[in-house]
Amino acid sequence: MKRPSARSTLGNGLQVVAVEAPGAPLAEIRLVVPYALTDPREAPVRERLAARLGTASTTRDRQAVADRTADLGAELSTVVTVEQLLLSVSVLSEGLPGALELLGDLLVRPAYREDELPSPVRRSVAGHVPAAGPRTVLRRAVLTHAFGPHPLAAEPAPAPPSPVTADELYALHRRAVVPAGSVLLVMTGAAPDHVLQLVTEHLGPWTGGPSGLVLPPFRRAEPTPGRLALQHPGAGQALLLTAGPAAPSTDPGHAALHLARLVLGGHSSSRLTRRLRERHALAYAVSADLRENAAGSWLEIECAGAPGTADRMAAEVGDVLRELADDGPTPRETERVRRYAAGFTRFALATRAEEASALAGFVARGLDVDWLPEYAEALGAVTHSQVAEAAAGFLQPARTLTATIDDTATIDDTATADDTATADDQEGTAR
Repeated sequence: MKRPSARSTLGNGLQVVAVEAPGAPLAEIRLVVPYALTDPREAPVRERLAARLGTASTTRDRQAVADRTADLGAELSTVVTVEQLLLSVSVLSEGLPGALELLGDLLVRPAYREDELPSPVRRSVAGHVPAAGPRTVLRRAVLTHAFGPHPLAAEPAPAPPSPVTADELYALHRRAVVPAGSVLLVMTGAAPDHVLQLVTEHLGPWTGGPSGLVLPPFRRAEPTPGRLALQHPGAGQALLLTAGPAAPSTDPGHAALHLARLVLGGHSSSRLTRRLRERHALAYAVSADLRENAAGSWLEIECAGAPGTADRMAAEVGDVLRELADDGPTPRETERVRRYAAGFTRFALATRAEEASALAGFVARGLDVDWLPEYAEALGAVTHSQVAEAAAGFLQPARTLTATIDDTATIDDTATADDTATADDQEGTAR
């Protein structure tokens, strides 16, 4: 359902979207800040800042912030993803002005006092990096071989010999928690123009940016195909991960690919599930997803099975891809996944809190605030032949990198990578 909204960019560069939700007892505030880990050495400071942001300012200590939040009938939380920091506030509608004032105080006048910093969590002995698990090893290898060295696939830097200091947190806040490049979405019953006035009043003094913590694009827009086999003694299971081409959400062909992906592995009756789980009992976890962020977009298949089954899983996945690409889905499959997708889009907006988070994410990705309702209409308009064309164009095994990791694998990863992989592709590959 499309809602009345207003959009503006403040003088400090903050993009603001006010969405009207008549009769809503709560106002939902979502602040999306670019926060990618572009330098592995900054991980400890980045993690600590995210945990401390929103807990105190120079005018309010932790207790005062907690008391003010309670007085407003508000809840405040912070979530960090691979590329963003999401600060969420849910507050009683009449408390919206106070919540925006509090948010502005925390952003403009943050306090990272040494005596309030929690004791550092030692992830490893100083100077050493803990061994990555098999899933992490496989994902780093796939991204590196498919797209080239990138922060998403980088290994973490050695743990610092000393705890994070308040000075480091202030420095990162000034550089990263900035309005230019950030998005603020407010969903409330108040008129959008009034909300924009409140935001301008309370967040207009916030300055800085643009942030440098933005994921760079992959070196290659399309993954380098091939077969990659890794061994990881003690993994306890066989894992498979692929990277195939995909259309971004802004592409007109994305809806058709979305439906083809659902036929492939997006629900309990998908082809991969029927083949790998029900027919051959090779995998106990099967999924196919469209991944997208500032780095790029790709189609990913992920499977997990018993040790020693990696090669069989890879062969079956290749067969399913080839059959679907060559023959296309059946009309019944297309209609089944169309209904599934329509229901899922409605479920994604089941509550106003979920809707606010989703809309903020759309705006941060450069999409319109009404993108999801429009996308639901696009899914309904996709023809069966268009889904078949998407399958033929994107699901060919020859365009996909298929990687596995297994306890019993004996093939060296550098020898099994596609012959077209360059020396640069090998840099930073997790082993």
